[in-house]
Amino acid sequence: MKGLVAGIALMMMAGAASAATVEERYNSSCTFCHTSGAAGAPKAHDEAAWKPLLAKGMDTLVKHVKEGYNAMPPKGMCNDCSDDEYRALIEYMSKSK
Repeated sequence: MKGLVAGIALMMMAGAASAATVEERYNSSCTFCHTSGAAGAPKAHDEAAWKPLLAKGMDTLVKHVKEGYNAMPPKGMCNDCSDDEYRALIEYMSKSK
């Protein structure tokens, strides 16, 4: 029984260690356009730029990320992100640092 508990604990720790943070996800996928505002992308941490977008609702923004919107490619360069991760990225980018 102790071996089973220890094994489960190790698997949980390995899963937690491999999960990317929001900032790591941003740096590996969103930063290319959202740092500079390339192709009209709202700049990260510019609350004024994000305000009208957030007014459309989070579900709409997640849909735009998944399907692509204007110059943003489908999935916004994060092909393995879940809807929850897209939400977290949008929240991260839309808040002042």
